[in-house]
Formats: sequence, C-alpha cells, structure tokens
Amino acid sequence: MSQLSRREFLKASVAVGAIGSVGVLPMQAATRSATDMVTLGKSGMKVTRLAFGTGTNNGHVQAALGQQEFTRLIRYAYDRGIRFFETAEAYVTPGMLGEALKGLPRESYQLMNKVTTDEGVDPKERFDDMLRASKADYFDIMLLHWQHTPDWVSETARWQDGVLEAQQRNLIRTRGASVHGLPALRQMPGNKWLEVAMIRMNHNGTRMDGPSGTQNSPNVAEVVEHVKQVKKDGMGVISMKLVGEGSFVDRSDRQAALRFAFQQAGVDCVTVGFKNAQEVDEAIENLNLALA
Repeated sequence: MSQLSRREFLKASVAVGAIGSVGVLPMQAATRSATDMVTLGKSGMKVTRLAFGTGTNNGHVQAALGQQEFTRLIRYAYDRGIRFFETAEAYVTPGMLGEALKGLPRESYQLMNKVTTDEGVDPKERFDDMLRASKADYFDIMLLHWQHTPDWVSETARWQDGVLEAQQRNLIRTRGASVHGLPALRQMPGNKWLEVAMIRMNHNGTRMDGPSGTQNSPNVAEVVEHVKQVKKDGMGVISMKLVGEGSFVDRSDRQAALRFAFQQAGVDCVTVGFKNAQEVDEAIENLNLALA
C-alpha cells in the first residue's frame, strides 16, 4: 500500500469511529463567555474558549512555581471554569500538569499536547512516552509542534501517519499542527489531514507569523485571511501569543488582542500562559468583555 493511500485509509477509519461518537450538541447560549464549551470545527472536539497554557518560556515560568503552587493554580483555573489545558513535549511541564490534574474526572477537562517531529524516532513509541509523562490514558488533541518550513507537510508525513494510527488506538482524539512563520502558515488552507490549526494572533503582529518563524508579522491581514480560510475548510482554530509572549504590559493591549482575535479574526479558542490567580481572573474578564 502506498504512503498516500495508507494515510487516506487511516483517515477514513478514524472518521468512521468519530462519527459514531458524536452526539447531539447543545444550543449555544445567547451570552458568550470565556468558559463556554465550543466545538473545534468538524472535529467535534469541545473545549473551553480559554485554555490554560503551560509553555511560557518553554514552561520555565510555570515550573518555577513548584509543583504545589502550580497544582493550586491549575485547580483554581479549573474551579473558575477553565477546562482546557495545554502543554508540549518540548516544555518542562507535561509531568507537572499531569500531577496537577490527577484526581479530577478525566471527562471533565480536555488535554492538548504537541509532539516534536524529529527524525529517527518511532511515533508510536514517542506517543506512548508522552502519555506516561503526562500520566494520561489519552490526549484530546495532539499537534505537530513548531512547523516552520514551507515543506513541513511533506516532511512530517510519517508523523501524520503516526497520529492517525494513535487515533485508531484511541490514544489521540483530534489532530492538528502549530505553525510559526508565514511560509508554514500558507500550507494550512486546503490541508485535508488537519482538524485543528494553532495560529499566533494579536492585534499588532507581536510574535506573530512573519516572513520567518522568529520575526514579527508585518502583515496581520494575511494571517487573519488564513484563519478565515481554514475555518471555511472545517478546521478549528486555536490561537496563541495573545499577550505578545508576555510583552503586552498594558492591560489595554491584552484586551485589544482578545477583541481582535475573536471579533476580527474569528478564532474559536485561545491559550494563555498563567503564573498566578490574578492573571487567570483578568484573562477571563478580558475575554468576557471581548465577547460581549
């Protein structure tokens, strides 16, 4: 079986399983809020609009809290209604997050992880290792992490197959990729493998997708257009860099970023890294204002 036909077979098998698990979705409330459950495109995956990110400075900001304080902060966010938590294999936080979530009903929250698509690694073994590190039986969402080249789609073919196989094993429920840089972002519209797109977004292009993976974006309008296109394709959109990777010291900028993301770009969900309860409360309030 050719690589392409194998991937199409795996996708079809996963899709059949997913259809059987989708139930009747509740009607959306008239007043939207940060902690509403929203559906990520055609994937059927439901998450809160606001996610707790654990990757500030690759997670070192969260890790510096220590396990006890970090667990307290995760539980505080959970009690405030945030039920979507994200980490990455490349961060220092997967184990800490797994420990913090231990004891909570697994069906009550969604866990997203991101895999490094390096060479010489068996995807099956990597996913099994990631599950052990996170103390989890499955991941609700798995993203191909830090895709930053124009040919990432072809370069990650075996990782895409690996994700599909993990979905067949019910170890991963929804798949996607996070991109850095316009050359990589331009490959997302029309991609049939993607169910979720993670795209950097704020009102002035700080730490957004520019000509390379590291530059700011000189053309926010192009990023927004790609967001709108992938949503038309049926993908869910999760955005990051809503506080400019910590550079938005004025609350007015943090509020403007959220307004822009939801009102102009039309993203489904945003992830923000927190280091204290005050930041959690502010983000919920800012997002509620943006949705009003």
